[in-house]
Amino acid sequence: MTNPLLANWTTQFQMPPFGEITDDDFEPAFDIAIEAARGIITAIANNPEPPTFANTIEALEQGDALLDRVLGIFFNIAGSDSNPKRQELQRNLSPRLAAYSSEITMNPALFARIEALWQRHDDLGLNDEQTRVLMLTRRSFVRAGALLKGDARTRLQEITERLAVLATDFVQNLLADESDWFMELDETGLDGLPDFVLAAARAAGQEKGAKGPVVTLSRSLIVPFLQFSTRRDLRKIAYGAWVARGANGGKTDNRAIGAEILALRQERAQLLGYENFAAFKLETEMAGTPQAVRDFLMQVWEPARAVAMADADVLTEMMQQDGINADLEPWDWRHYAEKRRLAEHNLDESEIKPYLQLDRMIDAAFYCANRLFALEFQPIDAPLYHPDARAWEVKRNGEHMAVFIGDYFARGSKRSGAWCSAMRSQQKLAGDIRPIVVNVCNFAKPADGEASLLSLDDARTLFHEFGHALHQMLSDVTYASISGTSVARDFVELPSQLFEHWLEVPEILEKFATHAETGGPMPRHMLKRLLAARNFDMGFSTVEYLASALVDLSFHDSNAPADPMARQGEVLNEIGMPHAIDMRHATPNFAHVFAGDGYSSGYYSYMWSEVMDADAFEGFEKGGGAFDPVMALRLEKFILSAGGSQDAGELYMAFRGRMPGVDALLRGRGLATT
Repeated sequence: MTNPLLANWTTQFQMPPFGEITDDDFEPAFDIAIEAARGIITAIANNPEPPTFANTIEALEQGDALLDRVLGIFFNIAGSDSNPKRQELQRNLSPRLAAYSSEITMNPALFARIEALWQRHDDLGLNDEQTRVLMLTRRSFVRAGALLKGDARTRLQEITERLAVLATDFVQNLLADESDWFMELDETGLDGLPDFVLAAARAAGQEKGAKGPVVTLSRSLIVPFLQFSTRRDLRKIAYGAWVARGANGGKTDNRAIGAEILALRQERAQLLGYENFAAFKLETEMAGTPQAVRDFLMQVWEPARAVAMADADVLTEMMQQDGINADLEPWDWRHYAEKRRLAEHNLDESEIKPYLQLDRMIDAAFYCANRLFALEFQPIDAPLYHPDARAWEVKRNGEHMAVFIGDYFARGSKRSGAWCSAMRSQQKLAGDIRPIVVNVCNFAKPADGEASLLSLDDARTLFHEFGHALHQMLSDVTYASISGTSVARDFVELPSQLFEHWLEVPEILEKFATHAETGGPMPRHMLKRLLAARNFDMGFSTVEYLASALVDLSFHDSNAPADPMARQGEVLNEIGMPHAIDMRHATPNFAHVFAGDGYSSGYYSYMWSEVMDADAFEGFEKGGGAFDPVMALRLEKFILSAGGSQDAGELYMAFRGRMPGVDALLRGRGLATT
């Protein structure tokens, strides 16, 4: 029987035949695909013909197409619906992939062909996109060690393979801690919880096989529990378990893994001629240097900390009015912030959530994409990798643009957080290949027959990930290596964070924030209060984020710490971290940084991009409004369709005519001092 991962797919839109794929298909498909890719790479490297852009660079672009297909499906499923077999496969495949990557980048004959092309690139008659791809290809080889010799080359290969193993272990340990822990709630443990939290807790209890409602470490459940539970003792227990993920001792403890990852990154950077890993990593980003990142973050830290400290005084006084004569603790902050929001803005989340139905928020995102970019979304009835996932065909003017898959509900087999990925990327080299884009979230799953209700933060997350999806769907480049979100890390969050702004456009909430039971629109007085409170508790959210970004930078811009937890404590002490606020991601569960190199030294990029997204949305507002067709056209042309075809700074300059300063961000967050 033909392995369905390797067969020619005759499915609608050439979607993966999920109904035919089993876990037993992945490893043999991988074995065949990687050997096929090796054969192609060897043929390119040993081609007796002189190197040309077509027989070297374009051949490389297509060389691992079958492998990309297999891995695109496997890693998407492994992250969103893990099981022991898939975890074992991840552990086995990761070092093999790292070794394969090193074989390519350290193949001297192959690099010689690339270098020969680069040395005469001005004479090759290449267009701008081809020149960019050639430059990026050569740069990636050099940064992967192509110029190293002898023992240094061998050691870098060893480091690359070991880092792949450690990153997989880190993620799987975190998933184990998240999925294993839960706290059963008796009747008194339900005190203060509104109906939507009770429903989520009962559903979680059923999933865990408990006798009644439980609190788990899913953000969609633990955060509202911390907001509403009047049981301070239970909030402390739940919060403690949440922040202790990856630091519970035993086989799932990530602290030693984190230390080894940092040490290996430092060694890797020095082998490549850099003072430290941050200098290596940031060289290709918009920020450029560790000092530029630190200076930027500290511009925001001081005003954010001042606001947070003032807020802490208010919340402490509220707590003392409840008869609790103690310091405000991290497990208290969300609870009293929620009470303060109700008192100051007359906003009760249990009153808001019925107006933020998941299906209506999906409709809202699609509506905005239609108004801005003329995209249309039609549901697809096709087997997917999990019953909770759903799919749509994306069209424009009758033309097929993409397949979009949404996987929105939390489950024990899904890693935490939210993300966007592509099972297939847009490109034109091998024909007009349109993407298959996936958004994965972790919203609380409702009971059967009930609507899924979101918090405002959940709705922002949905819009955020859909902004990434638009970057993939509207990509219009020839080469897959620069397609969609294949851009600088501190530029990749611009489309996602920019799209968040449309959620809070009054017209959108008026149209799509409809009550789950009555179908009526959100009352205007509630809408006004909601928008007036958009920056509520911004000191807290900014401080917890910045602390994580500064710790990440400090891990990588000097010698690797032998004890990352000690370094974390030193950094927080140096910046004057408020006692009642913790880092958004403590080191042992900081998957952004330790699950791979993507956001290492780069967690700052969310805020770097926010400077641009605040400025970009001001451009819409100062023009013809949120749906200004001229600005939408420019956004698509210079940002969303361009992928990595030009330098990120050049793309933004083409879009807005200038680079922004931090002022728009501070105004947007309500942190401006004047």
